Amino acid sequence: MAPKPKIRELLQESACSHNKSRSGACNAPKPGATTGGCAFEGAQITLFPFADAAHLVHGPITCLGASWETRLTGTSWPGRDLTQMGFTTGISTNDVVFGGEEKLRSAIDHIVHHYAPEAVFVYSTCVTAMIGDDIDSVCRKATEAHGLPVVPVHAPGFVGSKNLGSRLAGEAVLSQLIGTREPEKQTPFDINLIGEYNVTGDMWQYTPLLEELGIRLLSTLSGDGRVASIRTAHRARLNVLVCAKSLVSLPRQMQERYGIPFISVSFYGKRDTSASILAIAEALGDAELVQRARALIAREETLLEQKLEPYRKIFQGKKAVLNTGGNKSWSIASALQDLGLEVVATSVKKATEEDRYKARQYLGEQGVLMTEPGQEQARIIDQTGADLLLAGGRSLFTAIKKRIAFVDVNQEKKKSYGAYLGLLNLAEDLNNALHNPVFKNVARRAPWEK
Repeated sequence: MAPKPKIRELLQESACSHNKSRSGACNAPKPGATTGGCAFEGAQITLFPFADAAHLVHGPITCLGASWETRLTGTSWPGRDLTQMGFTTGISTNDVVFGGEEKLRSAIDHIVHHYAPEAVFVYSTCVTAMIGDDIDSVCRKATEAHGLPVVPVHAPGFVGSKNLGSRLAGEAVLSQLIGTREPEKQTPFDINLIGEYNVTGDMWQYTPLLEELGIRLLSTLSGDGRVASIRTAHRARLNVLVCAKSLVSLPRQMQERYGIPFISVSFYGKRDTSASILAIAEALGDAELVQRARALIAREETLLEQKLEPYRKIFQGKKAVLNTGGNKSWSIASALQDLGLEVVATSVKKATEEDRYKARQYLGEQGVLMTEPGQEQARIIDQTGADLLLAGGRSLFTAIKKRIAFVDVNQEKKKSYGAYLGLLNLAEDLNNALHNPVFKNVARRAPWEK
């Protein structure tokens, strides 16, 4: 069993260009940092799309209730989707006094016997971490007894933010799963997708294009992922980090350990999707593949422009405020700009240093990077005369109050905005929102009110 991850080492990330220029670690835990999502939540978000694995929360039942089914992560797993099952040890006051290890052992045995998962991820929480339950020992014995990976994930909420939790989840996969199995076959163009969670099927928008080029997806962490595949990830020719900068430690360590190079890409918007497809082809180092990629990009861009033409006149001169989290602070901004909208502000409250840097690049010096979007967005809408607010459901009330159009782009959204077809979906939703009379009428006084 691998030792527990050292948080200080994860924070001092050599692959992060901004970390080198700082006296302290990037995104080091600060008081109150977990109010926007704790490390436990970040770890679950990272690993939850593995539908053939059981996800067991070792803690009070409220920890499971607060994190379960928060994202629509699509899966093509033909068996039972175990992410739809809420597994928890339900730690109580008695367990805090006497320890919860026996409960954990019993829960693992029950899950393996009744649900036959390919692996079990065991998440420590604040309570079980503080009472000192040895989940490493329990997981090691369960692995030996059942003959399948039982993986401890040391990401109790109090250690820091969601970004740190993602890194801790990546450490668990690297130490416990990657390199423990050989693939049945290999190709010259095998890649891993790291940080792609397939929320609303984003991954399915562009992977058919990669497959058309002959690029094979060996494994993902973790959208539409399989435990058996991630165990073979050490044989890929390239790691592709998709947007999620919080996971940069994983491909960097895989490069050091297995010699696999990595690149960072985004599949939001026309520009970034085209650049990403070409970057993958170029990184694989095959001239013919690069030529095919250029031809595919030209074809897809031509088709997309024809479909987007009716929307461009509608979006001309329109301004948008973007309030979402992490990499979406710049990736969604890029997509909006591709449609002809001006993004006047974006939220960077939950963003990494690299995300903030990219957001500034996309918005320019005049764009506002909101660090407290809940307090700032209403004022910025007034100052800029924005026409659209793109955010999560909680910000709908701001749009209603300011009587401007609203589109939900957060993790609860029901439609994919990824890649070329996703950009068309976004254009359609923006058009519908701008022409929806509700936003202009909902805050008006009734005719009989003075």
